[in-house]
Amino acid sequence: MTGALRVGVLGGADIARRRMLPALAADPDVELVAVASRDATRACDLAHRFGGRPVTGYDEVLAAGDVDAVYVPLPAALHAEWVRRALIAGKHVLSEKPLTTDATTTSALVSLARVRGLALLENVLFVHHPQHAVARQLVADGAIGEPRVFSAAFAVPPRPDGDIRYRADLGGGALLDVGYYPVRAALELLGPGLTVAGAVLDSSEGRTVDTSGAALLRGPGGVTAHLAFGMEHAYRSRYEIWGSAGHLVVEPAFTPPAGHRPRLSLTGPGGQREVVLGADDQVAATVRAFVRAARGGPVDARTEALAVRQAELLDEIRAAADRVASPLPGGHG
Repeated sequence: MTGALRVGVLGGADIARRRMLPALAADPDVELVAVASRDATRACDLAHRFGGRPVTGYDEVLAAGDVDAVYVPLPAALHAEWVRRALIAGKHVLSEKPLTTDATTTSALVSLARVRGLALLENVLFVHHPQHAVARQLVADGAIGEPRVFSAAFAVPPRPDGDIRYRADLGGGALLDVGYYPVRAALELLGPGLTVAGAVLDSSEGRTVDTSGAALLRGPGGVTAHLAFGMEHAYRSRYEIWGSAGHLVVEPAFTPPAGHRPRLSLTGPGGQREVVLGADDQVAATVRAFVRAARGGPVDARTEALAVRQAELLDEIRAAADRVASPLPGGHG
């Protein structure tokens, strides 16, 4: 593929408006050619702000000959249908996470993309920030000795009533929305050989989806991962790797602003120090990664394998969870 990647957008979700559409419009290797919404007024507004032609409904974008790839920011429960349609239509796909709401469907879509020679990328922004590659390298170099415990937390304050995150029929709930992040961080830092030792999912009063949770995972060599997540909390975004000779803390881990200069806190045999990195925009980096994948063929095998293993672990956490329905302080009720 030569020239700009011609992208159509299926939906105008909050993350599309705030993060992805500005990044797509700003990338010199992307041409935003169509923005679709079921609401014609919203489609016109988004097209006016970011470029491309407004489209009412999604099928027209998939049928368009001038669209090479689509970005899918629809609610989680709708991803499987529209990602599958896009792949069958011959489009590369960047889908919001989670790619689907279950591992079987995720695996099927990954296989479909591979067979059709198309790029299918799950929009996991934080994995494209270089601070995590630095963290992995420090651990691999023995800066904290042998890893013993990984802990991660991602939580956000309550959303307004009616937000799709509170709708079970749209794939809402804390596990898929925010629990995704600490699970993926564990996979990125500890590898795919993790299994679920236990889990809890809580629902605050009046909610039909899980609004907080925790999971205990275990990996090869006795390492454990303690994960916490929720959407009825003060904001938290961090992980820590505790080893036989020290520990490493990354905070903020999952949603650092583009201008943020990461300061990784490292304590090891030589004492405590900060590893200071340059600022980076993980949203722009994700767009660049998608363009590379679309130009070069299917997503690499490691990325595919992690997407499937991620979905499997989320299924396993859901299956293992002790479910509690109780009022949480500050919750809905």
